[in-house]
Amino acid sequence: MRRFLVAWGCLMVALATTVSAGERDWPMFRGPDRTGVSRDTGLLRSWPEKGPPLVWKTDGLGIGFSSVSVWGDWVFTMGDVKNECFLLGLDRQSGRKRWELKVGKAGGNYQGPRCTPSTDGEWVFGLGQFGDLVCATVKDGQEVWRKSFTKDFGGRSGGWNFTESPLIDGDRLVVTPGGSKATMVALNKKTGAVIWQGTVPGGDTAGYASVVIGHFGGVKQYITLMANGLVSFEAQTGKLLWRYGTDRDRFGGNTANIPTPIVTEEFVFAAAGYGRGAALLKITKQGEEFHVEEVYWKRELTNKHGGVILVGDKLFGDRDDSGNPWCADFKTGKVLWTRKGGEGRGSAAITYADGKLYIRYSDGWVVLVDATAHQYTELGAFRVPNGKTNTWAHPVVVGGKLYIRELDVLYCHDVTARE
Repeated sequence: MRRFLVAWGCLMVALATTVSAGERDWPMFRGPDRTGVSRDTGLLRSWPEKGPPLVWKTDGLGIGFSSVSVWGDWVFTMGDVKNECFLLGLDRQSGRKRWELKVGKAGGNYQGPRCTPSTDGEWVFGLGQFGDLVCATVKDGQEVWRKSFTKDFGGRSGGWNFTESPLIDGDRLVVTPGGSKATMVALNKKTGAVIWQGTVPGGDTAGYASVVIGHFGGVKQYITLMANGLVSFEAQTGKLLWRYGTDRDRFGGNTANIPTPIVTEEFVFAAAGYGRGAALLKITKQGEEFHVEEVYWKRELTNKHGGVILVGDKLFGDRDDSGNPWCADFKTGKVLWTRKGGEGRGSAAITYADGKLYIRYSDGWVVLVDATAHQYTELGAFRVPNGKTNTWAHPVVVGGKLYIRELDVLYCHDVTARE
């Protein structure tokens, strides 16, 4: 019981120190606590044949892989339009574009920005694919400050450019430029001033994951998956506390490490694709040092860029980017089921809400799956009208609405249950 109360207390602290978001807000990539788990309830238990009702559709947002963040009356995303990359503010009720701010140049290996903007309701932060980090006002999109990962921090990205979505933690903005000078950076979110620069000995290339918060041994930590392993920095000082997975049979030297880690109690779960696998780690403090114990490494739990969700004691993800979702026991890594049949092919991006998995396949199919069943059970499916290959933006469920980004188009569907 004491252990449960301590864990619960740590979770409450973590939520209090990130963005103060209401039930109807989704302020960052994978939500307010970066778990991909929506707090919505009272949603449809199944879908009609053509999918849930469409509330609005907005096009002309530009090419990109950004999902959406949602706060108050606003929806934020990013996109490449012609030769420029933009941060965009949309009206939540209608989808109408209310402002745009140039972030940097367009293009990249796979054209378009990958970052999902982060917001606290007053400011919104976006990262272009070439390392241009901007802060803008929510109300009118006016630029407040900007930084360059490469020019200001000597940052170093992988072949698919800079990809992460910034972490807002109280008065801080935390990002990972990579390199040897400022592998991870904490900035004053209001001014862009550097609070600290944390380094990995010898440097490391920025991966494609986004930073999450953990509390281990009474120490608050910022954790992310870099190009060559999992790292943790002390939130207060930027000191590197521990590192894991640098060997080539783990995360080191992989083509790309993309999924955002999951932190719960004293554990960290991290997965990668390209045939690598996933690890469950137990983090303990021994004196002034942190010890990383590998509970398991499972090659069956690969995941490329669709993300992994933890609900209760079960993990849900896609095997690499094959379009074959799996369910596994969190503590053991044992696979409980994999998909057999159903709609959709290619990478499966997953969000959870109200007992259901919302899975968006890269060929345009969007599927509702029962997360409580002992097998892959579809409860509805529809295809985005102009869905195409490599549409990888994660779905978002918040305020009774389902948001689906498909290249330069954003769809908003009503998934609220009606009596």
